[in-house]
Amino acid sequence: MDLRQELKERFGFNEFRPGQEDVIRSILKRDDTIAILPTGMGKSLCYQLPGEMLDGLVLVISPLVSLMEDQVASIRKRGEKRVAAVNSFLSTEQRKYIFDEIHTIKFLFISPEMISRPDMTNFLIRLPISILVVDEAHCISQWGFDFRPDYLRLGEFIRLAGKPPVLALTATADARVEADIISYLHMSNPNVIRQSLDRPNLTYTVQPLETEADKTTWLKERLKTTKGPGIIYVASRKRAEELTRILQQEGITIASYHAGKEAGDRSIIQQQFLTGEISWICATNAFGMGVHKDDIRQVIHDQMPASAAAYVQEAGRGGRDGERSAAVLLYVTDDEQKVRFIVQRDLPDEPQVRHFVAMRASGQSIESSAELAGISETGSRVVQYYLETLSLENILKTFTKLKYDKEEKLRQMIAYVHSKTCLREQLLSYFDETSQAKHDFCCSVCGTAKYDWLLSNERLGNRRRLLQWEERIRLLLC
Repeated sequence: MDLRQELKERFGFNEFRPGQEDVIRSILKRDDTIAILPTGMGKSLCYQLPGEMLDGLVLVISPLVSLMEDQVASIRKRGEKRVAAVNSFLSTEQRKYIFDEIHTIKFLFISPEMISRPDMTNFLIRLPISILVVDEAHCISQWGFDFRPDYLRLGEFIRLAGKPPVLALTATADARVEADIISYLHMSNPNVIRQSLDRPNLTYTVQPLETEADKTTWLKERLKTTKGPGIIYVASRKRAEELTRILQQEGITIASYHAGKEAGDRSIIQQQFLTGEISWICATNAFGMGVHKDDIRQVIHDQMPASAAAYVQEAGRGGRDGERSAAVLLYVTDDEQKVRFIVQRDLPDEPQVRHFVAMRASGQSIESSAELAGISETGSRVVQYYLETLSLENILKTFTKLKYDKEEKLRQMIAYVHSKTCLREQLLSYFDETSQAKHDFCCSVCGTAKYDWLLSNERLGNRRRLLQWEERIRLLLC
């Protein structure tokens, strides 16, 4: 089979990117497949091309509504109209229209929560599914246990649907995440196709500072003197709003983005960023998945992420065009405890779990039981999920292990910010990789994190004038 000819005729590309052809051939053989390809390497083609070539529906499970909308728009833009997305924002009439026309649809996008609904499961398992795609599959491990337990129910849907070929797509997966994906998706001896996470065009920097106020001062100076486009990742909605206001007062074209904003506002802000109307986004980690902007020159983290996988995902959104991009992590000593609190807060402790289980046994609702036990909404969903399959004692053991795993991932990031050796090698080591080439602009530890190329035109002009003045003084002294 001449896949390059198919690629040329259907998509207009002459060559596959690294890893794409291997993934597509695996799927065409109807093998379960895990594709671990870096951000910007064209993971969506890995299901779109075989989907066009095979009979039946391509069912894509996607974690975010914004990501679904972006993918649907991208597919339609290339001329494929047989695409739709089902999510909770659709009206009953819109949903009914999609179901009535399902035989005309080739690509259907859906969330894990929606696919887990009994009525939706019963409808979908009767359809001829050619490929079941789990996009951003690391979410099974990263989010499924303590945020969205419906990810962990996907294996049951796959069984009920007759085990169609499963394609799991992600940019980052260590051995533990890979094992979780295989287990929870009930994959049968999957082909694992992995490309290196090393992005030679990214320069890594850890910037130690004394206080939170110093971070704001650093950011003001950085954004005033260097060019975008760029993303600033922050830990909270409050910080996103406050920092955006401060930077706007400095004349910087920036907008905040987080889950607390209306969907319409988020969509407008994202579009303005994509078209260049605004140069910077100040966002929580709600921003990024499916945002296909190739020319992002800087990704700055205002606070340490909770895991190396999260950091690689987010920093990797810079430089998708292959040009140089800067990944900078700001760090103060207090960050360690702040992040530790954030990552552990939704996992209830033993007394809370026991109280919640007792309340449920007495007939209380999930909401009432959670309130009485002092458990967050997220925590209650997780406990309720495990109650379906585990005893109380095994739930407690599971939570103890989850807390340990989270702490271990946090320790990796703490080691990264304190590293005395190459930051690139430090990150790659967490995924059992090493860099395969020497990098001229590597990291702040290597002493090669030079940023002259990022200076804005105004700053470059000032710098040139300064150098001319210094040159004149030197000549006068000779």
